[in-house]
Amino acid sequence: MIGRKLTGMAAALLAATAWTAPVLADAAPQMDRLVLHGLTAPAKVTVDRWGIAHIRAGNVHDAFFVQGWNAARDRLWQIDLWRKRGLGRLSASFGPAYLAQDRASRLLLYRGDMAAEWASYPAGAKAETEAFVAGINAYIAQSTTLPPEFTITRTRPELWAADDVVRIRSHALVSNVADEVERARLLCQGGAPFLTLHRRIEPAHDIRVPTGLDPCSIPADVLDDYLLGTKGVSFAAPALSAAGLPDAVFADSRDRAASQEGSNNWAIDAAHSATGRPIVANDPHRAHGVPALRYLVDLAAPGLHIAGAGEPSLPGISFGHNDTIAWGLTIFPADQEDLYVYDISPQHPGAYLYQGQWEPFQTEQEAVPVRGGTPEALTVQNVTLAYTRHGPVIHQDGTHAYALRTVWTEPGGAGYFNASWLYGATGWGDFTTAQAHWSAPPLNLVYADVHGDIGWRPAAFIPQRSGWDGLLPVPGDGRFEWRGMIAASDLPVIHNPSRGFVATANAINLPKDWPSETRPVSFVWSDPSRIDEIEARLAAKPKLTLDDMTALQTDTTSRLALRGVALLRGLTTDDADAQKAIVLLQGWDGDERADSGAAALAELWLTSQLAPVAATTVAKGDLAKALENAAPGAVIDWLARGDARLGPDPALARRTIVVTSLAAAWRDAVARLGADPAHWRWGDLHLAQWSPAIAPRVPATMLAKMTVGPLGVGGSGSTPMATWDARNAYTVTGGASVRLVMDVGAWDNSRVINSPGQSGDPFSAHYRDLFPLWAAGRYVPFVYSDAAVAAAAERVISLDPAR
Repeated sequence: MIGRKLTGMAAALLAATAWTAPVLADAAPQMDRLVLHGLTAPAKVTVDRWGIAHIRAGNVHDAFFVQGWNAARDRLWQIDLWRKRGLGRLSASFGPAYLAQDRASRLLLYRGDMAAEWASYPAGAKAETEAFVAGINAYIAQSTTLPPEFTITRTRPELWAADDVVRIRSHALVSNVADEVERARLLCQGGAPFLTLHRRIEPAHDIRVPTGLDPCSIPADVLDDYLLGTKGVSFAAPALSAAGLPDAVFADSRDRAASQEGSNNWAIDAAHSATGRPIVANDPHRAHGVPALRYLVDLAAPGLHIAGAGEPSLPGISFGHNDTIAWGLTIFPADQEDLYVYDISPQHPGAYLYQGQWEPFQTEQEAVPVRGGTPEALTVQNVTLAYTRHGPVIHQDGTHAYALRTVWTEPGGAGYFNASWLYGATGWGDFTTAQAHWSAPPLNLVYADVHGDIGWRPAAFIPQRSGWDGLLPVPGDGRFEWRGMIAASDLPVIHNPSRGFVATANAINLPKDWPSETRPVSFVWSDPSRIDEIEARLAAKPKLTLDDMTALQTDTTSRLALRGVALLRGLTTDDADAQKAIVLLQGWDGDERADSGAAALAELWLTSQLAPVAATTVAKGDLAKALENAAPGAVIDWLARGDARLGPDPALARRTIVVTSLAAAWRDAVARLGADPAHWRWGDLHLAQWSPAIAPRVPATMLAKMTVGPLGVGGSGSTPMATWDARNAYTVTGGASVRLVMDVGAWDNSRVINSPGQSGDPFSAHYRDLFPLWAAGRYVPFVYSDAAVAAAAERVISLDPAR
C-alpha cells in the first residue's frame, strides 16, 4: 500500500513536492492502542503516509522512551546487529567464525572513565539515553513477533544499556590512518615523486618522512584488525555454516562498502530566499543498503521538539531542526588519527620502547561468549587486547608493534552524539556552544535560525601536532605527541556573509591564511567539483526557491568530467576507438544524467581507465600497481599542467595516456552497452539494487521481498547528486539516502526523502516505497505541526502506561 488519498492540508503539502504518485481511495488512519510498560504518561506515534514517525509525549523521558520503542518497532534487526557488531558480541549469536571480528571491535571501544564520558554531553543526555534504551528493551520484552532475520539465523535480540550507545565508536567516520599507510607503502615502492599524482595535497605542502620512520617497515596487513573492527557484518555462507545455522539457497550479495564518504550542505539567508526565510539543505552521503542507514523522526514533548534524521540506534537526531534553528552536516576531513610504530624486542617481551625505556603493554583479558551448534550451546573464548599509552595495538610482528591513536579514545567522542547540544538551541550562541563540544565525526556544520542568522563552523576534535604533519605513520618513541586539541574558538567561522549563503561539500574550505605548517588540520580533501557547482548555482539567482534547492541536490553536472573532457581540445588520433570517443565527448555538457551515453563513456574512462594507464606510463611493477587507484582529479591536474614528472616529454606522455585510456574506455563501453553509442545509457550501467547483509542466507522465495531495485540512476561521486560506484563495477554503492530541505520557521514546507524507505521490515509498505521517488529525484513533505501531522496520518498508535 502506497498510502491513502489525501485532502485539505495534506493534499496541499503533497502538491508542493510535484509528486504525482498513485493514491488509493479515501480512508481513515488505522488506529491502534497499546499498553507500554515503562511509559509514565499517555503518548502517541503518528506514522504518516511516507512511513515517517511523529512522536508526541507528555514529558521528555517518555519522548525518548517512545523513540527507542519505535526504533525497535521499525528497525529491530538493524539496531540489534549494530550493537552486537560494535560491542564485539557477534560470536554469541552467530558462532566462532566471528570471533576475530569481535576481538577487533572490542579493541576500538571507548574504555575511558564513564563519568567523564557522560559529563562531556549536555546534562540531560544520559537520562535521555537511558530512556531511549529502556524503550528498545520494552519493545523486545513485549513483542510476540520478531523480524524474519532472527528466525533465519535462529537468534534473539539482546537488551541494551545506556553505556552501549556511547562506548561504540567504530561507526563514526574519522580519518586518516588508512591514508597514512597507503602513502608510506607508496614511498617504500619509490613513489615519492608521484605522491600528488596519487592524491591532491592541499594546501601545497612538502611531505616529510618523520625522522626514524622506515616506510618499508609498514606491513601490508597492518590495518587488518582496524578494518575488521570497523566493517559491517558479512553473512557469507561458510561463516554461518560454521555456526550450525540452517542451509538455505544463497543469492549473490553485492559489496556495498562505499569507496568514499562525503556530503553536501548549505544555508541561504532570508534576503536571498524566495520564501522570505532562510533555507537549509543537507544530503549526507554514506553507503547505501536496506534498510537505510538513517531514520527520519519528529519528536515532541513539553520543552522539546526536534525533527530530522539520525542513525536509528542513537537517541534524538543528527541533523534537522527544532522550533527555532536548523542545522546540517557534512564531513570536514580533519585528520583525527595516527598510526604509531614501536620497537619491540624478544629480550623485553610484553613491552615497547618509549623515551628510551621499555614500557609494558597494558593488556586486558576478555571472555567472549561463542555460540555452538545450537543457539543454547555457548562456550567462552578468552581474547587478549593490548594497548600502549597512545591506543589499541592493532598489529605486531617480530620487530614492531603498531597502535592506533584516535579521538575515539577521548571522553565525548561518541559519533554524532554531540548533536544533543542543539536540541534546545535558540540562537547563534547556542550553536557555537555545540560546535565547541563536537568531537566525531569531524563536521562542517551549517546553520540558520528564525531570527535570520546563517553561518558555518567546522566542528571536531583536531589534534595539535607540533613539528609533524600527520600524513605518515610516526615512531612511537615519544617524539611525536599530540599537544591537546586545536581550540574550537581558533577554528574558522562564517557568520551572515554578504554573499547570502554558506555551503560545504568536503572540499578544502580553510582560510587562505590558515597556518597549516604549524597548525595542520588536513592536507587531503575532496575534489572541488561538487562545491564549485553548488556555489555557482547558489550565486546565479538573486532569489532561490525550495524547488531550486531540491534541483541542486539532484543535479548531475560533473565538473570533474568537464575537466577531463577539456584535455581533448584539439586532439585527434589515428586510433579509431579513441577518435570515436573524442567525437562523442567533445561538446558534451557534463550532465551525467541516466539517459546519457556520453556520461557512460566519461565514467568508464575517468574512473576505470585513466589512472591505471597513467600509472603504467610513469611507473613500472609494484609502483605502477600502487598508483592504479590514483584519484582521477589528481591525474587530470597533472595532465592539464603537463607536469614535468610525467617524463622527459610531458606532452607526449599526456597524449599517450589520454589516447590509450580513451580507446580502452570505448572498447569497454562497446562490450558492456553494445556497438551503437546512440543506444548507450549511463543508467543501464549505473544501477541501484540493494540487498540486506543477511541476503546470502535468505531462501530464494523470500529474497525478492528483501531486495530493492534495480533502477538506473544518474550522477557520480563528482556531481552534487553524489552516487558512487566501484571501479569496473558500476552498481550504486553509496551517496545520499536522505535529502532534506528545511524552510526555516515554516517547517511544514520542508521536503525530504529517505531511500529505500523508513522501515526495516520487508513485509512493510514502507520498506521500499520511497525508492522510486529517490531514484527520480523526488521528495515528500516533512511535516512538523500537529495539524499537518494529523492531516497526513496513515496510522496512529496510542500508547498508554501500564497501571
